[in-house]
Amino acid sequence: MESAITLEYADAKTAEAIAKAIAPDNFKTPRGLQVKTEQKNNKVITEIQCVGKLATFTATIDDLLFSATTAEKALCTITKTNA
Repeated sequence: MESAITLEYADAKTAEAIAKAIAPDNFKTPRGLQVKTEQKNNKVITEIQCVGKLATFTATIDDLLFSATTAEKALCTITKTNA
């Protein structure tokens, strides 16, 4: 199973911050699962490859989206605090 998830932001600086926040997930994966996140301009692109259970694949996507949402909320809070 494979998936490519693209998240688009208003600017490259925001995309970079989100990519850095979720990139550690690239390294902590079980056997049969590969996750690669990179930033391209104002987009964060994550590619997921999974050989195994559908549950692992969908849980990985869920974790990715949860992590991205958490990073977005944190960034929004920091931006409001510094404004």
